[in-house]
Amino acid sequence: MTIVMVIVFCALMMLAVPVGYALIIAAGVAVLFNGYLPLSIVAQQIYDQTQSFPMLALPFFMLAGTLMLGGELGRQLLELASHAMQRWRGGPLSTTVVSSVVFGGVSGSAVANASALGSVLIPWQKKHGFPPALCAANNATSAVIDVLIPPSIPMILFSLVSGVSVANLFVAGILPGILMAASFVFVCWFVSVRRGCASQPSQTSRRQLATLALKSLPAVLLPVLIILFLRFGLATPTEVAVLSVVYSLALSLLYYRDLTWKRFCDNVVEAGMATGVVMLVIMGSAAVGWVLTFDQAPQQMADWVAANISSPIVIILMMNILMLIVGMPLDMPPAILLLGPIFVPLADTIGLDRVQLGLMMVINLGIGLYTPPIGTTLFISSSIAKSPLGETTRELWPFFAMAMTLLLAVSFIPALTLY
Repeated sequence: MTIVMVIVFCALMMLAVPVGYALIIAAGVAVLFNGYLPLSIVAQQIYDQTQSFPMLALPFFMLAGTLMLGGELGRQLLELASHAMQRWRGGPLSTTVVSSVVFGGVSGSAVANASALGSVLIPWQKKHGFPPALCAANNATSAVIDVLIPPSIPMILFSLVSGVSVANLFVAGILPGILMAASFVFVCWFVSVRRGCASQPSQTSRRQLATLALKSLPAVLLPVLIILFLRFGLATPTEVAVLSVVYSLALSLLYYRDLTWKRFCDNVVEAGMATGVVMLVIMGSAAVGWVLTFDQAPQQMADWVAANISSPIVIILMMNILMLIVGMPLDMPPAILLLGPIFVPLADTIGLDRVQLGLMMVINLGIGLYTPPIGTTLFISSSIAKSPLGETTRELWPFFAMAMTLLLAVSFIPALTLY
């Protein structure tokens, strides 16, 4: 059944069928091909996957993100990042990187980050004389930092398929996220120096900068509070997600006082639509996962690799290559839900910690979001910058090299994630 399912899924993807529908149809065709199993099993698996209390964390984290980024708070965060970085060489470019770190603790989605920040910062960077292709490449790559800074939607999905604690994944993502941000800031500085881009004199005094930081402090505190609540067992991930919504509403109503009924309704609809897309993929992946489990495909693959490849280093490299290939055409949620059940037994076989595997998968599939020829954040950023895809790709390579270096470090240095 697994072979039939893979063939049908690939054919549907080539026909541009949405991923969620393609997963459900492929699983259904595989069950019909078996001839002995009732088709109702697919419907049952789809339904059972939605009956999960931890799954409620997804819509609430998404709603918290839309509430916080849709008003005055989002503007304050952007102002703080831009004024703080403007005085440095390549500061306007580095603003995107720093903003991705700050916004990563709020939105949890790389695609949302690329759209929100790119639409505001890319035109501003172009006015400062930076090439459109460079601005697009910087935005496409920096957006992926978002999935490493808590709360992270891809990490929550990996937790669902692997059984790893969400708190452990969130904590493990902090250091790689900071390292990726630092390396991208270095690239922005290096490219600016190489091309002779002058630094921009800052018109903001230290007192004004401190005022901006104070206004933005509540948003910056959100990921810290999430980590503390999860790390010390004060609340479950779902309870933390609900508290994040309450926190966002309180800030918008009492601190910034910019929440209107219309904006609240728009934010709820936006979060609901985003949740619907992810949930359809999750339900389809549940049916596909059942077929794989029924055929014992993950365990058979793990046994074959263990019997034929003795070096854990080679196995980890093969896993990274496969994830990079899969991450180019597929978005992160379906890729994690498909590869997670396959790679978890393999990681257990070679003694690779599941938390380390989760960070490998998130970073690798994140790189796939801007890897040509197919990359979601790459297309979004090029479209906003009005830059040809080929030119954006040429500007991409310094960022790509830094991200791949970090990926290899996370893959082979457990201390970067297991602390």
